[in-house]
Amino acid sequence: MIVLTIILGLMVVILGFTTFNLLKKNEQQEDILAGYMEYLSKISGIIELSDKKLKEVDHKGSFESDDEVGFFFQEIKQIQETLNAFKIKNL
Repeated sequence: MIVLTIILGLMVVILGFTTFNLLKKNEQQEDILAGYMEYLSKISGIIELSDKKLKEVDHKGSFESDDEVGFFFQEIKQIQETLNAFKIKNL
């Protein structure tokens, strides 16, 4: 009976330690995830602002000509369309 009590006591201590250790690691991962979500939120905001400014500049279509400026502006618009796919939709 005493041996069983000692074994159960050791198991409680070991399981308590492992539970505490896993809880500490889980909290660290949650902090890292919160940092990543904040970073992604800021990037999404920058993408949205960039898209808004690009549309504001081209609201008259003055950069649609076939010269070098028009070509460069079309490339910028394609890059912005690619970036728009990376916006966080549910903020």
